Parts: sequence; structure tokens; C-alpha cells
Amino acid sequence: MEATLPVLAGMVSTAVFAGSMLPMLRKALRTRELSSYSLGNIALANVGNAVHSIYVFNLPPGPIWFLHAFYVVSSALMLYWYVRYRPVHLVRPWTAARAVPTAAAARGTQP
Repeated sequence: MEATLPVLAGMVSTAVFAGSMLPMLRKALRTRELSSYSLGNIALANVGNAVHSIYVFNLPPGPIWFLHAFYVVSSALMLYWYVRYRPVHLVRPWTAARAVPTAAAARGTQP
């Protein structure tokens, strides 16, 4: 890989873009709180990355490969964490209704 101005710019932009996503990934891993993210958006990002991989990995090796690989891995991690750490009431709403006591049940008076 020749160190031309476009290649150097690609290396710098790859580092900046990847660096900008690291705080989001760190926070998602640390807190396991992903309710502010949309499952549809994360799923579409993964589908888009899969299709875009056909294009990117047919280009000569370069910074774009590293950037795209980072996006593929980070999007896949977000999807995994979203599904893995979603609250139980989103997985099985019928069990959450039984698990949360009503005000009447808390007072000991059932209707």
C-alpha cells in the first residue's frame, strides 16, 4: 500500500470514525442499557453492512477495509447486545404482567 495523500486521509478518517463509535460501544457494554436504540435501525445497519461488504472487499486492501470491518463488528455487537440485554417484559410480555403486583395485590385486597 503506497502512502499517498488519499491513503493517509483514509487512514486518518478511519481512526476518527472508529474512535467516534468507541464511547457508544463502551457505554452499551458497561450499562447494558440499549432502550434508546431501535432494533429496526440496528438490524438494517447489519443488513446494509452485509450487502456493502460485497463491494468493499472487492476493492484493493486499504483503510476502507479496516473501517468497514470495524462497522461490521460494532453493528453486530450492538445487535447481539440489544437482543441479549433487552428487558424481560419485551421478550415475554405475558410473564411481566404476572410479575408486577397491582396496587390492590400490594394492599392485600384482590377485586
